[in-house]
Amino acid sequence: MTKLLGYLGMDVAVMTTNDWIGVFFTVFTFLGLIVVYVVVFLPSNKEKLEAQRYAVLDEDDPIKLGEKSER
Repeated sequence: MTKLLGYLGMDVAVMTTNDWIGVFFTVFTFLGLIVVYVVVFLPSNKEKLEAQRYAVLDEDDPIKLGEKSER
């Protein structure tokens, strides 16, 4: 176990700015993913998410590509 902790350990004194940015980015991404998973898989949010299930396929307001807007 100590060999594993020695491998995963970090020397804070010699960390560069890029190392710190990477640590903060990794921790922020990890926490953000946890929040997203909780929101998506929480049963109380099921109705709200199911209402948007076919929002991408909804053709009520089509996007017209390549046409100029009328002003």
